[in-house]
Amino acid sequence: MAPTAAKKGILERLDSGEVVIGDGSFLITLEKRGYVKAGLWTPEVVVEHPDAVRQLHMEFLRAGANVMQTFTFSASEEKLESKYFEIAEEAVWAVEVLKESGKPVAATMCIGPEGDKNGVTPGECAVKLVKAGASIVGVNCRFGPGVSLKTMKLMKEGLHAAGLKAHLMVQSLGFHTPDCGKGGFVDLPEYPFGLEPRTATRWDIQKYAREAYNLGVRYIGGCCGFEPYHIRAIAEELVPERGFWPPASEKHGSSWGSGLNMHTKPWIRARARREYWENLLPASGRPFCPSLSKPDF
Repeated sequence: MAPTAAKKGILERLDSGEVVIGDGSFLITLEKRGYVKAGLWTPEVVVEHPDAVRQLHMEFLRAGANVMQTFTFSASEEKLESKYFEIAEEAVWAVEVLKESGKPVAATMCIGPEGDKNGVTPGECAVKLVKAGASIVGVNCRFGPGVSLKTMKLMKEGLHAAGLKAHLMVQSLGFHTPDCGKGGFVDLPEYPFGLEPRTATRWDIQKYAREAYNLGVRYIGGCCGFEPYHIRAIAEELVPERGFWPPASEKHGSSWGSGLNMHTKPWIRARARREYWENLLPASGRPFCPSLSKPDF
C-alpha cells in the first residue's frame, strides 16, 4: 500500500501560486439563522448549538473554501472590548507572539484605505507586519469588496516600495460600503439590522475574486455577510486558475446561469450568459430609499 502523500501547508500552496479560498461569515450568518443574539455577539452558539456551527463549516467547505477558521470572535476570557486589529502596533505584538509557535503567521487588519486608528497608512501597516514576521498580510471585515481591494492595493504598493515580499490575503464584507468612513460598516445607521439592501450579489463577488486575483492576492475569502453562495462564487470564478469546480458546482459546470437554458420562459433563457449578469445593475425595489447613507461618525 503506497504511503499517503503529505498535505501541503498554506505557505507551500501560496508559494506555488495556488489560490487559497477562505470561509465566510459566522456571527452575522448565525444571528440571521436564529442562534446568536445581537449585542456582544459572543459565540455562545459554539457551546449551545455546536451542530449549527458544524453545519455552516460544512456549507463553506462544500462551496469551495480551503480554510475553516475557528469561531472565536469575542470569546476571550478578558472579554476585550474589541477583538479587531485596528491599530498596527497591536497587530505587530500579536505577530511577534505567534512567531514563537514556529507556525506560519497570517495577519489581517480591520482597516480601510485611510489606515489604522493612529493614522498609519495601509502600506505602512503591511510593512510593519512583515518586518514583525508575518508571511501573509491583508485586511478583513468592516469594509466591502471594492473598498477592501483599494486597501489591498495600497498595502501591496507599500511592500513594493520597502522592497519586501509577502503573500496577500483579503476577506471583505459581503456588503457594499462605498459611503463608510474610517470605522467601516459599524458606523452606518443600517448596522446591524438593516444591512440586507447592501448585500453583494454572487456576481459582485465573482468580480471581487477576479480583481483580487489580478491584483496578486492569492488568499481570497470573506467576512461578515459572506454566505456560502458567495464563497462558491469565488471558487467558480477562479476555476481556470484552480483547475477544478467546487463540490457545490461540479455537477452543473458553468457558473454563469447555464441551467437557465432549460427554463420555460424564453426571456429567462436569454439570461443564461455571462454578459447579462456582468452588466446587470440590480434594483433594490425600495423606491423611497437613498442609494447611500451618512455614517454616524
